[in-house]
Amino acid sequence: MKKTLRIGIAPREAIARYTRDVVAGRRRRTADDPDIWFTSVESFAKVLSERNRELLALIAKHRPDSIDALAAASGRAKSNLSRTLHTMARYGLVRLEKGEARKIKPVVTCERVELRLAVAA
Repeated sequence: MKKTLRIGIAPREAIARYTRDVVAGRRRRTADDPDIWFTSVESFAKVLSERNRELLALIAKHRPDSIDALAAASGRAKSNLSRTLHTMARYGLVRLEKGEARKIKPVVTCERVELRLAVAA
């Protein structure tokens, strides 16, 4: 598990330019660069809402062996939970592992999240 997941917030064009520069070799990724990007503070806040942070803590503490087990432990509907977990997986906050009997096991990928936000460009 990674200790800290660094999150950056920047306009879509800036993220695309950063990615192109890294791929083309014009820029080297540093240890301080964000691991994942959001295009707005609002989108970041939606994915890491208080309710979703509680969900991440629940997964880290109880290590459920399936989405069904997590739904039971969290009291959240399985369909909504599955959507939330897939969104979190897209941003690298959780990993959805294949378990036994076709179960999907959610695993938290980091201990903390660090937000990097430029005040002025």
